[in-house]
Amino acid sequence: MSDIAVELARVREAFDKPTLRLLDRKWAPFVLAVFKSSFSRDRRSVACELLHTQVDAYLADLRSTGVDAPEKTGRALCVQWMNDLWLYREIRDAGDGSEEHYSLTSHALEALLLVDGLASDRALISESRLGTIVDTVRHRATEANPDREERMRRLDQQIDELTSERDRLAAGGLVAAASNEQMHEGYANLIDLIQQLPSDFKRVEESVAAMHRQIVNDFRGEERPISEVLDDYLTKTDALMSSTAEGRAFEGAFTLLRNDTLMQGLKADLETILLHPFALELTLNERRSFMSTVTLLRKGIDDVLTQRTGLTTTLREHIVNHDVVKDRELELVLRGVNRELAVWMQTAGPRSTVTTELMSGTLEVEHLRERFYDPIAHLGPPALADVSDAAPTAPSLGDLRLQGGPLLEDLRDALVAAVAAGEAASVGSAFNSFDASLRRPVEILGLLQLAAQLSTSAGPVSLESFQTIRPDGSVRVFDVPRRILTDDDTAALAAQNLGSQHD
Repeated sequence: MSDIAVELARVREAFDKPTLRLLDRKWAPFVLAVFKSSFSRDRRSVACELLHTQVDAYLADLRSTGVDAPEKTGRALCVQWMNDLWLYREIRDAGDGSEEHYSLTSHALEALLLVDGLASDRALISESRLGTIVDTVRHRATEANPDREERMRRLDQQIDELTSERDRLAAGGLVAAASNEQMHEGYANLIDLIQQLPSDFKRVEESVAAMHRQIVNDFRGEERPISEVLDDYLTKTDALMSSTAEGRAFEGAFTLLRNDTLMQGLKADLETILLHPFALELTLNERRSFMSTVTLLRKGIDDVLTQRTGLTTTLREHIVNHDVVKDRELELVLRGVNRELAVWMQTAGPRSTVTTELMSGTLEVEHLRERFYDPIAHLGPPALADVSDAAPTAPSLGDLRLQGGPLLEDLRDALVAAVAAGEAASVGSAFNSFDASLRRPVEILGLLQLAAQLSTSAGPVSLESFQTIRPDGSVRVFDVPRRILTDDDTAALAAQNLGSQHD
């Protein structure tokens, strides 16, 4: 194969990647403009429903001004962009539950970075960029050279240069400050490097997710014993980050970036750069974005670690809870169905049909025992404790009667005796002459009941006092309507006590 054919194959492979497919589409400017307006360094994910609404609003604004725009809805466009690997949808925990969010993939971030670079008018070749390249090459060459003497010579040279500069400054030498033009060049070089970080972190996340999917697919197709599968895939899970180029690169960067002293020094250096007069020409957003570099690094590391931890946990749970026996039984059933289908197709015509049951029929069982005999459930209750020694003294019959209702028979006898002896003319006066056992407050109700059974009294109604005595000896006075007892009333009361045989 000629060189041009090889290069053509490589270029075609590059154009098949989502990044160049995004830039090669008709609506590429619109898609990139939506991504640029909806996502930023501080806003790395957007709720799905919110992004659908925003895209609908963008479409309405463009159509109102006469600009050509896609005819689909915001939801349809977001789903299409997700299928094209430009958007990634994931479920995140919100305050009141889970919510779906969109975030940009590494391909979309690379496309935005490329467009931003082409849209800027800065020079790509500068003293700062060349100096960065030279310093990086010198540092890597020193680390790559195994010659001890050559490495010592390079270190001695650096020490001499730094010592000479320090002695010059200590002797009162002039401190040459960088010009605004030099600072602008260095700032542009740093911004170009910093802007590549989000896509780098996102590429590591996608690599972890792809590794996880590959492991799960391999696990489902395993036919080895479950013990070997568990050992093999748990080992792969522990070495997940060292199995890919992106993962190894991230591990190296993570070792460097988890140094708190280094990160604090980086933050201080960023503040020092912004104290130079050239920073007055930067906008507020540019200064804020430049100072958030440390936050960007920490956020990218946290996202990758969260993705790795979540996927590792999911993988372990899948491996532990996966039932290989059931999967093999289902696979055997499906293979049997395919074999029978092949046999049937040998004699069946083009329009032949066969009736099959999608679900198995139900069993007709009159009674299905839900619980089995348990001897413990049929044991008698434990014997009651004997607490008779702690029982209080039982009340007498008289005490119980004092706590009960009125004694009607005793009241009638006492009332008849009081009237016959001429001791009382009214119910109240007779009551006040009774013995203390018949002067309880409840006995008033008994007397009123007896009086209600007699003839109705004539004349004005007045009140009289009933002096009651409670079982505890306390006295209480009640005012009750006065009832005069006649001879007929006394005879009627006496007849009630004698019974019906003396009528």
